[in-house]
Amino acid sequence: MKRTIQGMTAAGEPLILEALEALRLYSEAKTSGCPQEEIDRLQILAESLVHAVTDYQLLAVGADSIKHH
Repeated sequence: MKRTIQGMTAAGEPLILEALEALRLYSEAKTSGCPQEEIDRLQILAESLVHAVTDYQLLAVGADSIKHH
């Protein structure tokens, strides 16, 4: 795969889509009157997935500043 923005996006697309879906669910939960525990759970999930997307993109471009856990 080419190391281009398009190539990196294509490789990470399933993760990006999962993060977007999590953000959508979190947003809907906030506006639909879901219990606070569910809203908090969806927020943590969405934030975690967005963080994973960011880490993936940084790794894909060869950023060395990421700490691997």
